Amino acid sequence: MVHTERYELIFQMSGAADDVVRVRLTDRLGAGGCPVYEDETGIVRAEISDRGEVRMLASGGHQVPGAPLLARPLSEDVPGTL
Repeated sequence: MVHTERYELIFQMSGAADDVVRVRLTDRLGAGGCPVYEDETGIVRAEISDRGEVRMLASGGHQVPGAPLLARPLSEDVPGTL
């Protein structure tokens, strides 16, 4: 199966502009059997299904990651878009 290589995770910040984190496909699978994506630091990790469902994954102790509003495939990874 071919998976999208990169996504933007959009988090809504109260009283500020939305926070956007770009994540890239890794070679790991999450507990749900879907691919795991992470940002360049390895701190932000998410399991993303082929339907765009996101499960945030803790990358360290005591971390409680918030859920993004949206997981958007980057346009260069989606056929037929600019």
